[in-house]
Amino acid sequence: MKLIKSAILLTAASFLALNSNGQKTASFPAFSAEAHRGGRGLMPENTIKAMINTLKIKGITTLEMDTHITKDGQVVVTHDDYLSPAFMLTPDGKDIPEADAKKYPVFGMNYAELKQFDLGTKYYDLFPTQQKVKTYIPLLSNLIDSVQYDINKNKRQQFFYNIETKCSPQGDGQTNPTPEVFVKLLMDVIEKKKISSFVVIQSFDKRTIQIIHEKYPHIKTSFLVANKKSYEENIADLGYKPFILSPIWQMVTTDMVTKAHANGVKIIPWTANKLEDIQKLKALNVDGIISDYPDILVQAK
Repeated sequence: MKLIKSAILLTAASFLALNSNGQKTASFPAFSAEAHRGGRGLMPENTIKAMINTLKIKGITTLEMDTHITKDGQVVVTHDDYLSPAFMLTPDGKDIPEADAKKYPVFGMNYAELKQFDLGTKYYDLFPTQQKVKTYIPLLSNLIDSVQYDINKNKRQQFFYNIETKCSPQGDGQTNPTPEVFVKLLMDVIEKKKISSFVVIQSFDKRTIQIIHEKYPHIKTSFLVANKKSYEENIADLGYKPFILSPIWQMVTTDMVTKAHANGVKIIPWTANKLEDIQKLKALNVDGIISDYPDILVQAK
């Protein structure tokens, strides 16, 4: 029994330590098993309830999520530029008509208004087994507080946060602030919550992670891609070597993984949901996988 306890303590110590400022640090997982939008195959996407549910799934290491900025400068966890008729309801519980698909821009609403919309009770045909529960779009700060509280209370391993900036040049001033403002608001939250060492910032918008690479070099970054470019072309396009290259899963080849690893870059594809696809990716020696179904992801050998 003493030997078992000692092994557990050594494992925990190797994963979790303190930096020179007394903040917790953690080693990035050898294989990053990531719940896409908190595991939207199981629970309403990008919600605190989804994140807490995923913390209970043994083998998952990382919570993947999306961030937007509201009109009043709050960092919120949500994917779409506009509140989606597919799975959102108005504050009085009514459907959002397709004609109003662009009526409710996240960047055009104050958080107090945004929070009133119902996320989670409407049936979502893309994820028919998703548990129905009334919830809301959370502040990133509140989501972090809830996750860290649950981790500490239940003595769980420290999970990583893979946080995407939903930002684009076309959206500047329309659906998102400038990348400089976005990054500043996001990093203010991350630094205030003292989770920098547990965070990866990912984006399709290379501008945001280029800024982070320059101004916050201690933060891990991931370049999201879905194209026909080679590994070398994508890295050249970004202009620096990221911690992770995160391609759509169909892009992954042995050649890509080999070249990335030779270059010291991890490959973590998105979004693989079928067991056979997840197993094929693992056979290619990827460094992690992002999936809507964390329960399926942990089944793959």
